[in-house]
Amino acid sequence: MNPNGHRAALGVVTEGSYTGGLSVRLLEPTVEDLQVGSFVVLEGERNRYFSLISDLQLKVTDPAVVADPPSGSPFVRRALHGVHTYAAAQVRPSLVLEDFADLTGDPQTRAVRTIPAHFARMLQAEAQDFDLVFGKESNERFALGSPLAMPDTSIPVDLRRLIERPSGIFGQTGAGKSVLARLMLFGLIKSQLAATLIFDMHDEYADGDPHKPDVPGLRRFFPAADVIVYQLDPSRSNGQHIRIGMNHIRPEDIELLRDELDLTDTFATTTYALFREFGDRWLSSLLKMDAATMSEFAATANAHPSAVEALQRKLRYLETAGYTVEFQQADPVGDIIQHLERGKHVIVQFGPRFKLRDYLLVANLLTRRIHATYTERSESSVGVSSRKPLVVVLEEAHKFLNPTAARQSIFGTIAREMRKYNVTLLVVDQRPSGIDSEILSQLGTRITGLLTDGADIEAVLSGTGERATLRALLASLEPSRQCLIVGHAIPMPMVLQTREYSLDLADELSERDAKTDLAVGVLRSSRTRARAD
Repeated sequence: MNPNGHRAALGVVTEGSYTGGLSVRLLEPTVEDLQVGSFVVLEGERNRYFSLISDLQLKVTDPAVVADPPSGSPFVRRALHGVHTYAAAQVRPSLVLEDFADLTGDPQTRAVRTIPAHFARMLQAEAQDFDLVFGKESNERFALGSPLAMPDTSIPVDLRRLIERPSGIFGQTGAGKSVLARLMLFGLIKSQLAATLIFDMHDEYADGDPHKPDVPGLRRFFPAADVIVYQLDPSRSNGQHIRIGMNHIRPEDIELLRDELDLTDTFATTTYALFREFGDRWLSSLLKMDAATMSEFAATANAHPSAVEALQRKLRYLETAGYTVEFQQADPVGDIIQHLERGKHVIVQFGPRFKLRDYLLVANLLTRRIHATYTERSESSVGVSSRKPLVVVLEEAHKFLNPTAARQSIFGTIAREMRKYNVTLLVVDQRPSGIDSEILSQLGTRITGLLTDGADIEAVLSGTGERATLRALLASLEPSRQCLIVGHAIPMPMVLQTREYSLDLADELSERDAKTDLAVGVLRSSRTRARAD
């Protein structure tokens, strides 16, 4: 029996091509009943095609009709509709279910390699279609939101596939990307599939923004033993304090501060000359130099005295930064690494008193030390089998991953070598056009809110198929609580109305888990009775 026989058709395919998409003439529903980005099903003779509406069009069979439009007569407009005027939808098939009428086993969707014939029916997608294509929400699948105009249907993201490769969350300022990031992290933390290291530049992830009490932080949902907070600000008491010895700061960490500190082109030569001369104590030695010792060093290292003096002046702020000490024997991230290797989640808060320069320095330094440890243990196979993957969450990613910085920062290394050491990135940024194109090409999943800048739109869609279609979908997004998700963690691109991120979220998932457990229990009981009979 045709599984779609009971559904009313929305339209029929009239023309199109595999590369250009299909044109569907709409039937009785008006064009205002459909939305760009809606998920629909094309019913071919043997196959079912899961598709997205990429455009809606108004067409006429006789150009004379629009030359003298019947603006004042509703009766005439109704008489012309469907005969001389009609609406059409442009549709892009993404997945196909082959020979659906004859399937007796577990159906599997495949990539589209063909198209349906003329007059194939376009049907409204129903719950079973979404379940077939996207699966149901579970511990490893987190529902990020619902299709447009279908609030009771959930679209889950495959979390295991999400953490296999770097991913990105993008959107212009005010589009709600930090809330979207917290929503995604909630699902990831609840799944216990990976540990996370979150660099929280604006103090939003742990306890939430005090100006937005209805948007909770992650610590409201999970035990304090699972979500551990570290602070740079020694005056704050809601987390453990980080102390970084200047002996742990390397010249490559300073290179990221070139723009923030307005460093000259000679700074790199000077920092590496200091490192060759003083080793781990190069920074503290620089800050202690007076005019005489500075001249002596410049003569010995063949450096320019004014370059040394300028570098000292620019880095002098580290003496009173509040998170640095002159020398520290222990690794400043030893405890953090232990938490991450036990599968915990660490949030590093910077607080309002710290500037972007502090964020750049500390995030790069901590991640470099963590990556070195993971690399060493991966290559020696120490504890690899029991260690969960690590996801590093990075805000203001374009500062670390622009074409120049990506070569020096550890984040560029992680993005290029993600599979090798089981460490991946989740970048959160409002300017994807500022990220190096090679790094963008490594992002397996991209979740994008509203973007209006043309360069940012082109950047976030780079390397994806059907860019014209996706560009139209991005342009149709509302300013908040809507996103386009495309890539490795979802079978086909989708525009979503994101689910509400509130304290009720935990109750929703607990209720879902209880229903799942009940359904599994009923199934097991029925199987037990069947065996007994």
